Amino acid sequence: MSSLDDLLSKQKPRVQAVLNILLESPYFYKSDHEEHFLFLRRYQREFAGFFEEAFGWQLVLDPKCARLYKETWFNDRITPSNRDLFNFTRRDECLAFMLLLEFFEKKLEEESASVEEPENIRFRFGDLLLFERARFLELFPEQAEDYSDETVRRLMRPVMPQLEKYRFLLKIDPPDDETIEPDDTLYECLPALWHYSVQRISRPLDEPAPPPETPDPSPAS
Repeated sequence: MSSLDDLLSKQKPRVQAVLNILLESPYFYKSDHEEHFLFLRRYQREFAGFFEEAFGWQLVLDPKCARLYKETWFNDRITPSNRDLFNFTRRDECLAFMLLLEFFEKKLEEESASVEEPENIRFRFGDLLLFERARFLELFPEQAEDYSDETVRRLMRPVMPQLEKYRFLLKIDPPDDETIEPDDTLYECLPALWHYSVQRISRPLDEPAPPPETPDPSPAS
């Protein structure tokens, strides 16, 4: 921790600001506060060493997003139901999120986009609905009647607000003088989506997941 102690003695307000931002939400985006984010990137080794030595947490950082990965909960009295975590419990909602990751990856390939680019991917809600329904039909061809356009639309209604709440997506409001149909609503893919993998969707639902090569993105806070 001596490295961060040295930095703290020289630039205490900035160090404190970065520490607080990292602990206030699951993800710290460059767009949240570019100056503090660049300060964190410049002194990534010092901050990472502090969290590893003091808490056993891992600092995960890319050009647009930083987060803390905590492997173990230490207070047994705080049960999973008491934790405010991003977590879908119903099968189809979990699949809908994984299919969003597939859709995100598809958009990245189509636009040849990378995490280093300043602009984030945007999409129409209607395009996501079409993709989700097609993939549900591929996954469950014997249940085609259970995944109609309207059924998938109803399924996505509780999913989208959760993705906005936990800052995976940002809904782009139209101009005040413009009215659009729900399917034309624009969403922006926020940088946290880069921290998730779509590999799980390609395996059978009952197949256990292999040991992850990178940390699972459960937030430390």
